[in-house]
Amino acid sequence: MNPIQVSDLLFSYGDRVAVNNVSFEVKKGEVFGFLGPNGAGKSTTIKILTTLLAPKHGEVYVLGYKLPEEGKEVRKRIGVVLQEASYEYSLNVEDSLDVYGLIWDIPRKERRKKINTLLAEFDLEEYRHTHIHDLSIGMKRRVQVAREFMHDMDLLFLDEPTVGMDVIVRRRTLDTIKELASKGLTVFFTTHILEEADYICDRIAVINKGKIVAIDRSKNLKELFGGIRTVDIRVDPDDLGFVLAEMRKLDSLSVNVDGDIPGRIQIATDKPLKTFQIITQTFEALNIKPISVSLEEPSLEQVFMNLVDKENRVVR
Repeated sequence: MNPIQVSDLLFSYGDRVAVNNVSFEVKKGEVFGFLGPNGAGKSTTIKILTTLLAPKHGEVYVLGYKLPEEGKEVRKRIGVVLQEASYEYSLNVEDSLDVYGLIWDIPRKERRKKINTLLAEFDLEEYRHTHIHDLSIGMKRRVQVAREFMHDMDLLFLDEPTVGMDVIVRRRTLDTIKELASKGLTVFFTTHILEEADYICDRIAVINKGKIVAIDRSKNLKELFGGIRTVDIRVDPDDLGFVLAEMRKLDSLSVNVDGDIPGRIQIATDKPLKTFQIITQTFEALNIKPISVSLEEPSLEQVFMNLVDKENRVVR
């Protein structure tokens, strides 16, 4: 059985349905992205999977245990970093890790070894003796993530784990999580920073209004739901005027010039194959050879917006 198996999950707050007959699975050793706008049902789903809420209907298995009946066994084998901050402000970084290990009944000698390993893996060594209250918001968050690895676990839930982190700290944290996942850890990951999901997730589910509207690898989601793509053309700057004049005669093309890069033309299209044919014919007619022609894939943000907007239009 996969680490997470969810079938027809339903949960409501009174008359408001937060999770509406959702089904999905998470495979061992993958980073599974769970994306959606505010109020989509992400946090409710996480609370159910981490035993904080009981499902109203459906079947939920985590690490082979059925919820909510076997929640106690699940809690022994998972790590959880929720959006809410939880720090021991009176402790320094090293002591914070040590106390967390103590809570999990880890022997002192093993705790010391784990602390040193985590300080190195999460690039926290120079902050070893710094008190939590003296850290930046991003570094506090990093300690909160590192702390979960004081105990052995099979499944880690990360809900917006990089909030407040700068670009460098964020990338190092994501790289550490990817490395740990490559060793067999399963990660359930939510974020509003879609570039993060694109970088770290093996598969991504998009949830909106309590329903999952798509699940696939990022690359496949872009191909299926990316919509408008960009054809990037580079020509000799001396040829730019001739090429532009010819292309702008064609109403079917949306042509733009990049003023920062001489000789660069960009064409937005939802029919890339047909656009490539038109571009090829245009250059052949002008007897001009382009320096390069490439197709830029849509961003995960475009995919997300297209999926959510489409679902919202259907609901209306």
